[in-house]
Amino acid sequence: MNARKLALLSVAMAPAMALAQEGAVAGDAAKVAAYWGAAIAIGLAASVVAFSQSRAAVAALEGIGRNPSAAGAYTVPLILSLALMEALGLLVFLVANTLLTK
Repeated sequence: MNARKLALLSVAMAPAMALAQEGAVAGDAAKVAAYWGAAIAIGLAASVVAFSQSRAAVAALEGIGRNPSAAGAYTVPLILSLALMEALGLLVFLVANTLLTK
């Protein structure tokens, strides 16, 4: 087994090892599922937000490149859309945090 596979396996098993304990009750399965759900939600939201922000920036910069005199017209909608995208990522973080503290 090469080092890359071993590192991936150790990272994948870290939550299971951290939550492993003697005398665990059946309710712990719900908590583990909540941790996995929160991790997946935050990971997906971060990737979608990053992709959306990059596409918005590309579109704005292409528009400015085609018509440099309209740079001011692109700035405010770009910043507003980037802020709304970032707010979506923060909202997912808040929902995941609420899921974990339940």
